[in-house]
Amino acid sequence: MNFDFDTVIARKGTGCIKYDRRPELDPFWVADMDFASAPAILDALHKRVDHGVFGYAQVHEGLTEAIRGYLKDCRGVELKDDQLTHLGGLVPALSLAARAFCESGDEVMTCTPVYYPFLNVHKDAGAKLLTVDHVLENGRWEFDWAKMEETVTARTKIFLLCNPQNPLGRVFTGEEIIRLAEFCETHDLVLVSDEIHCDLILEDDQKHYSALNLPGRFLKRVVAMFSPSKTWNIAGLGYAFAIIPDDSLRRRFQAARGHTLAEINALSYYAAEAAYRDGEEWRVALVDYLKANRDETVRFVTGECGGLSIHPPDATYLAWIDARGLGVPNPAKFFEEKAGLFLSDGEPFGWAGYVRFNFGCPRQRMLEGLGKMKDAISRLRS
Repeated sequence: MNFDFDTVIARKGTGCIKYDRRPELDPFWVADMDFASAPAILDALHKRVDHGVFGYAQVHEGLTEAIRGYLKDCRGVELKDDQLTHLGGLVPALSLAARAFCESGDEVMTCTPVYYPFLNVHKDAGAKLLTVDHVLENGRWEFDWAKMEETVTARTKIFLLCNPQNPLGRVFTGEEIIRLAEFCETHDLVLVSDEIHCDLILEDDQKHYSALNLPGRFLKRVVAMFSPSKTWNIAGLGYAFAIIPDDSLRRRFQAARGHTLAEINALSYYAAEAAYRDGEEWRVALVDYLKANRDETVRFVTGECGGLSIHPPDATYLAWIDARGLGVPNPAKFFEEKAGLFLSDGEPFGWAGYVRFNFGCPRQRMLEGLGKMKDAISRLRS
């Protein structure tokens, strides 16, 4: 089947934060795509809407079986039903993990730059934040293992992992995840692994290594989190799930939710089921399109935008661009004022001087955005 990723769909005025938060700007910031979702998902939603009743919802067997098949086929994991916890989104789940495994004065650890909620959820638990920068070695972003050992303390309780990494786009290898699990074991940390981008790997020779793929002795400290939201562009429906193999860890996680999380809505369950059961053909076509967008973004930034540099992301539809060479105080503000662009500022991710550019859009739109960046740089240079 052929899928259309080239048609530009008008989104302004639809109540989406991407276009309507700053409607005067051309948006390439927040991580949702400008593509219509997979036909299988739209069909499932139409069918559910046609029923006409939207009462309180609970998980239906079709979704559980779809997740079971997905985990087995794509992650190589056999699901036991009691390991599965349904959630209303990944960010609330990160906050829940902080509250479940930390007491006031404890510490949450992560590596930067990273998706900015990682740098804020510790506050919900009254905990402190420890960060260690990723380092560029041999042309790729790595963990700074020595610095991590220097930074961790006896009060550190959880490590928040983003794999594939947002915004760097790194797909960490099995060896790296095992070494991280050993680090967590040595220091008695819970490994909370956000794997929301795991189905958006752009390189054919790379494979996502889930925390669920770790040797058995490590699984007693693993909370692995997934969602169809980024891959199938259904973030606004607010559905995610966690797999927690250890009974004790899972009970602590579930007990912490109390009455603080909203009910999961009736439509999101059916959208997730359709994504995991029938969305693979669309996903494969999407990844091919995103890979071509990634390649063109890297070529354009490297070849036509003096003062910018980029390391090609292995995954996601997000380009992390080093703009320190422009010599401007705030690159995101510069592109806002001089190019009319809404980009993600690197500072909330932990690294000022960078911008994040979303290339999950029709190629025509992407090239228009990149062209505006080039023109603004040319005017700056002249």
